[in-house]
Amino acid sequence: MHFDVFNGDADGICALIQLRLDRPQASRLITGIKRDIQLLDKFTVTSGDRITVLDISLQTNSVRVKEFLNRGAHIFYVDHHQPGDIPNHPHLKTLINTDSAICTSLLVNQYLNGKYPLWAITAAFGDNLNHSAEQLAATLNLSQTELETLKNLGIYINYNGYGGCIDDLHFAPDRLYREMAEFQSPFDFIGGNRDIFTQLEQGYREDMANAQRLVPECQSDAVAVFILPDTAWARRVNGVFGNFLANLHPSRAHAVITHNKGNDYQVGVRAPLSNKTGADALCSAFPTGGGRKAAAGINHLPGDQLSIFIKKFEDFYS
Repeated sequence: MHFDVFNGDADGICALIQLRLDRPQASRLITGIKRDIQLLDKFTVTSGDRITVLDISLQTNSVRVKEFLNRGAHIFYVDHHQPGDIPNHPHLKTLINTDSAICTSLLVNQYLNGKYPLWAITAAFGDNLNHSAEQLAATLNLSQTELETLKNLGIYINYNGYGGCIDDLHFAPDRLYREMAEFQSPFDFIGGNRDIFTQLEQGYREDMANAQRLVPECQSDAVAVFILPDTAWARRVNGVFGNFLANLHPSRAHAVITHNKGNDYQVGVRAPLSNKTGADALCSAFPTGGGRKAAAGINHLPGDQLSIFIKKFEDFYS
């Protein structure tokens, strides 16, 4: 059996679209909300099974990776998060680059020698790698309207991945992937599935309008912290709101905090765009924390740790 394991955000979805356009493969899809990254815990394998893993941390899934390899599975792993110690095994092939200007879909685009760059551009915009997206787009002679369309689609797909559970989302990520995967380009998808694009666009605009009315919990020239209300729209918008703030104030670090369904919080951190470092180190200092240098998070921050996190966040970036 073949398993396609991918993050439920724009990067994970667009990476898999590229691979399956190039190499069609019947597979079992394993995905979830964006913060659901221990996806290898969701299934088991037997000898000879093949697994493609996209846009989730190898470090977080290392125990299962070693277990699957020991069972005789073959794994192709593509990612841009910190990997930890990569096992040396003949059945493991990795394509990992933690550079802050790269994402998984851009790595897949390189791996496929640029066969489906429009999907990679869409994903890069979704991951807020605007400069990288624009650099790749410059090689294709796209119009400004086409570029804006790809940017919006990437943002909307990424927005759809956030939430406390699948019920918070407009579309389950596996369904959204299936709706998109048959199209050679994002433009074909938008033309063939206008209703889905419109629903994502309207949801994004409504949720962002709510977020932009919020007052920061604390703010300085170096940092800003926003605590969102305990609502589905807030859980949906927390990631893209962080990206919005980062673009609006590129010299400032931002923390966007939402309520989990328990007495704890989910935290999203965006390092300053002018200095895209440190988010992973800061968040990894807390249990369930991790991510990339430019963007990281904490899945479950206990309520009594909130003030401690805010103080460390302010000290770190000040």
